Amino acid sequence: MSLGRNLTFNIFRHDPQVPGDKPKMERYQLQEAPGMTVFIALNMIREQQDSSLQFDFVCRAGICGSCAMVVNGLPTLACRTLTSTYPKGEITLMPLPGFKLIGDLSVDTGKFMRELAERLKLWLHPLPTDKDMHHIEAPMEPEQAAKLYELDRCVECGVCVSACATKQMRDTFVGAVGLMKLARFELDPRDDRQDIDFYHVIGSQDGVFGCMTLLGCEDNCPKNLPHMQQIAYLRRKMALVTDVS
Repeated sequence: MSLGRNLTFNIFRHDPQVPGDKPKMERYQLQEAPGMTVFIALNMIREQQDSSLQFDFVCRAGICGSCAMVVNGLPTLACRTLTSTYPKGEITLMPLPGFKLIGDLSVDTGKFMRELAERLKLWLHPLPTDKDMHHIEAPMEPEQAAKLYELDRCVECGVCVSACATKQMRDTFVGAVGLMKLARFELDPRDDRQDIDFYHVIGSQDGVFGCMTLLGCEDNCPKNLPHMQQIAYLRRKMALVTDVS
């Protein structure tokens, strides 16, 4: 990386709360520093050049998923994207498609995730014995716990939603994040739901059978989660359901 090179940021600007404000692209120049991320650059631009620039962040460590945006055409996390990745030094930033725009690079992923959780009932449905507070929970094998932990690493950043061609064409499609989270409960031995219960939620073109397997979710997931593995797993399980009455 050439130290001190000049970076050019082309940033989408639009505040829907301001009457008459129209979408536009604005250019900013910034001197690169060693180890600079897109997130660091955005903070410098906001502090030194334009305090009105809107974008989201919380953890700054790739854990919260708040700073997801489209960087040079690909959805990703700004805090985990080094500016040195782009040898030409020109970086274009856009908000994630598929979500309500709050302003500039900030979108409302929370509303989408909340509605998805309610639609798919993304919480543990305990076995009848587990509803007794005096009942001792059955131990779980470490291998099984590891599988659940792997799927629990999702940070709900929305990158897989924006990278999904099916979701962009059909708004009612559940999307990889919904299928991933539902697979977590299908694998959980403590959940009382059967395959038929999951079928009534995702056994359609809006669910697991609607995925076109274009790998946009897995190719762009900043946590490298096995989206296609879990979608294929659910698809096999749902295909074996016979009594759908």
